[in-house]
Amino acid sequence: MSAIKGIVMMSMVATMASAGYQALEFTKAESISDDSGATLAYQIYVPANVPADKKVPLVLFLHGAGERGNDNTNQVKHGAMDLIRYAQSNEASVIIFPQCPKDKKWAEVNWNAPSHTMPEQPSSSMALIFKLLEEKTNKLPIDKNRIYVTGISMGGYGTWDILQRKPGYFAAALPICGGGDVAGAPLMKSTPIWTVHGDQDKAVPVSRSRDMVAALKACEGNIQYTEVPGAGHDVWTRTYADISMIKWLFSQRLKK
Repeated sequence: MSAIKGIVMMSMVATMASAGYQALEFTKAESISDDSGATLAYQIYVPANVPADKKVPLVLFLHGAGERGNDNTNQVKHGAMDLIRYAQSNEASVIIFPQCPKDKKWAEVNWNAPSHTMPEQPSSSMALIFKLLEEKTNKLPIDKNRIYVTGISMGGYGTWDILQRKPGYFAAALPICGGGDVAGAPLMKSTPIWTVHGDQDKAVPVSRSRDMVAALKACEGNIQYTEVPGAGHDVWTRTYADISMIKWLFSQRLKK
């Protein structure tokens, strides 16, 4: 019986992995480098048959710590296919999935600390994301009033970090189980943000999201918060599967 259970479990794991990597059927592998030779690999989804006179939204997806590396595949393991399905079924969009190199971070901060001060300079990986966004928004038919960012865990930290470093750039953000520098809340108060965290998260303290929400409310920021009772670290699976939250993200536009 134990052998049968083992086979079933292996089959389930293989099925989950296969589902996660389905996104690679629809994306293209590329990379970008800086003058020092540092490189950031990424997968990009670009919709087909977009009319020449049409501009489309862009979504930046920042993965978690477990998906770091240099294979340029692992970063689409979580959430990517949900975003691509939405783009295919609801609204043509460009989606970028960069991969943070091993031992690097989107934001060079201590994830387990009760708080942090944003480093003066962006991480090397985040600096390359800035370059990547500039390149793609100039070369592709991107609606610059509809650029969005979302991320999970380490990518949740990265989402808060990039919002503070590029105030007024993103039309909306969906940081999941991450944390930011509460002192930067006023810089992002005009950006619609919906953040999600499980109240039993043992990897990233739920206080990190609670503190950001409180800081944004204190400066009259545009913030929504979903705290999932009984949930641990993985609240991204249910979040990206919730079509209402993805619709909310895509419904936001920069105010002119």
